Amino acid sequence: MTTRKLLASLFVSIVFASTAAAQGKLAEEADDAFKKGFYFNAIELYKKAYTSERTASVKAGLIFKVGEAYRALGDAQQAAVWYDKANKAQYADPVTYLYIGDMLKQEGKYAEAIAAYNRFKEKKPGDARADAGIAESQQAQKWKDSPTRYSVAPEVLLNTPQYDFTPAFGDKKDQLIVFTSTRPGATGTETDQIIGESFSDLFTSTRDRLGKWSEPTKLPIAINTTGNEGAPIFNSKRTMMYFTRCPMEKKKVFGCDIWVSKKVGNNYAEPVKLALRPDKNDTITIGHPALSKDDDVLVFASDMKWPGHKGGKDLYMVKLNKDGMPTGSPVNLGEVNSAKDDMFPFLHNDGNLYFASNGRAGMGGMDIFRAAKSGETWTGVENMKSPINSSSDDFGISFQGDEDRGFFTSNRPGGKGQDDIWSFHMPNMVFALQGTTYDKLTGQPLPGAKVSVVGTDGSNFSAITDDNGGFAFVENGNDRYIKENASYSILAEKEGYLVVKDQITTVGLNESTTFVKEYFLQPAAKGGVVNLPSVIYDVDKFDLRPEGKDSLEIAYQTLVDNPTLVVELRSHTDARPTRTYKGGNKELSQLRAQSCVNYLIQRGIDPARLVPVGRGSDEPIIAMDVIKKMATKEEQEAAHQRNRRTDLKVLGYDFVPKAN
Repeated sequence: MTTRKLLASLFVSIVFASTAAAQGKLAEEADDAFKKGFYFNAIELYKKAYTSERTASVKAGLIFKVGEAYRALGDAQQAAVWYDKANKAQYADPVTYLYIGDMLKQEGKYAEAIAAYNRFKEKKPGDARADAGIAESQQAQKWKDSPTRYSVAPEVLLNTPQYDFTPAFGDKKDQLIVFTSTRPGATGTETDQIIGESFSDLFTSTRDRLGKWSEPTKLPIAINTTGNEGAPIFNSKRTMMYFTRCPMEKKKVFGCDIWVSKKVGNNYAEPVKLALRPDKNDTITIGHPALSKDDDVLVFASDMKWPGHKGGKDLYMVKLNKDGMPTGSPVNLGEVNSAKDDMFPFLHNDGNLYFASNGRAGMGGMDIFRAAKSGETWTGVENMKSPINSSSDDFGISFQGDEDRGFFTSNRPGGKGQDDIWSFHMPNMVFALQGTTYDKLTGQPLPGAKVSVVGTDGSNFSAITDDNGGFAFVENGNDRYIKENASYSILAEKEGYLVVKDQITTVGLNESTTFVKEYFLQPAAKGGVVNLPSVIYDVDKFDLRPEGKDSLEIAYQTLVDNPTLVVELRSHTDARPTRTYKGGNKELSQLRAQSCVNYLIQRGIDPARLVPVGRGSDEPIIAMDVIKKMATKEEQEAAHQRNRRTDLKVLGYDFVPKAN
């Protein structure tokens, strides 16, 4: 059973109201074929009816119906061509412009689709479908331009020019798959009137140690019939295969059912039909089985009008007994379902539900969605976006165990023909840390510095910078130093220099990143002086102003980062005399130095590490005779300000911090 087969009922109610009464016998045969879902046959009959029809309005209606049949088959390009022909033939209903927009969206031509929706909006300004189509096209373009990290590729050894879709893992090692195909060699010689190809069968292939798939072979006659079989799923022990079967009989319409077959080695027992169908109703579609991790819940798609049915195909769940057979009545999945078709469910080991839908905002055709497990049901439906989804039909996703990899089906460009099997995986993000250390005063690279890193993931590693001051943390054997969802504290240090601390994090990142850092280490050998930002005081006063406290943050952080450091905290004045203190500038600067020390002690710095020293005007940066020669008062004041400063003189690195 192909995607198109299960889309059959979606289009029946929208086609024929305006012209059926005036049609001839060929057109009536075409309508009958369409209503039965035989779209391939319907197209040929409509085209024949057109050539013999004389009335212009009826001819326009027949052209429109060809477009509808192509739309039902999922051939967006041909559908758009025939809708455009209907417009040129003056088909009365402007819905053609809406459908042209839909088809252009399915071809990924989002700008052209928006133009078509706007034309429909002009003709039917009150129809909300135009605005919805425009919004979806704009969103789809954004998803296409900013794809998720998933990597996707066609499985060339499994695909053919025919339909190949819905693979399922059939062994515990996930090296054997069973999938659906209409390739040559399928059972029976008849042609499926829906798609004009062979009826679908189940095929199997195994993967070798190099990842190469073997030539697919057909499952035995017990499984495959002259009708359609497809959409398989296996229980957790890989001892039972559930699949969908749709019987065929020429010119008759039958529904589909879920069957189950016990698997012993490479053999399959005669399958048994699950008792899900209401009595005396052989046109209901029931298919696409999905199993929970514990094999106690079956989720499936059906157009049966059970309580809660929303329209088209809905997803339902039913409990399974220990023998894997349904018990109790199916339950509609509620908010997971839309007014159109919701199909191809898959239950991940983490409990989340994946499925395909054409009834929600998407990228064009059918899109794959995810819903989170919530108690006995699922909620929070979200689109899987590009590249899992495309403007084409994307459906039938299956995951390989607990891993974020597996297969899905798509008829997007890049395959071999119709529906093709594609693989997907979430590539690991690659992170690295590299950089250079420098001498802050000279600006020259600083070799021999130690760069240490401690991670929240428990990692702890370090490196010594090379002759160019460089360091790098990239590969650690078969592992990486920097990993996903972790934060790292970095310490750059060298004897005779103050340390530099930094942090990086990969938490929340969604792409590979190399962190490139430059660390400038301040020389601070014993007896050396480290300048600090100016600590501003009022004239002839020593108490700290708020901005003065801010200036001491660097001194505070330096002492925190270098816990063994002992310093003189030295205060300097300019050379102009003070009018307040008998001891002159020396006394004023000593009081200012003490106020800085007091503040740092209040912040938690041990007083044994701090020696306040007032240097007065003994060590000016700019001598007084130089200042007097400056041309303007502004220049002179700026020079005095440079002389009024606080700095750190390193006394040693011998302080022993108290144990916590």
